Amino acid sequence: MATTFTWKIANLDREVADGFVFTAHWTVVGISDQQDPEGNPYNSGAYGSVGFQRPDNLIPFADLTEEVVVSWVKEALGGDEKIAAVEAALQARIDEMITPTKEAGVPWQ
Repeated sequence: MATTFTWKIANLDREVADGFVFTAHWTVVGISDQQDPEGNPYNSGAYGSVGFQRPDNLIPFADLTEEVVVSWVKEALGGDEKIAAVEAALQARIDEMITPTKEAGVPWQ
């Protein structure tokens, strides 16, 4: 079983005057290679926002790439350790969907 995690930037908030990006709104989705009974891959996602301090070397807004901003987000969130924790939490949710350990309901009709 393997899960692919994809980090994306949903939106950026910036200063009009100089293009300084002060907030990035991010998403991450984990998609399993296993499928549910309807043939859809098991998946789970998370989202959030992170703010930035003004850097010494401002990259022009038009020159930003999603890859660059995702790296900023990951660093601002706490680096590799925090990214691993976010992805592990998504994996745990997917694992619970694949092999449930909890159920709800009543034993009578």
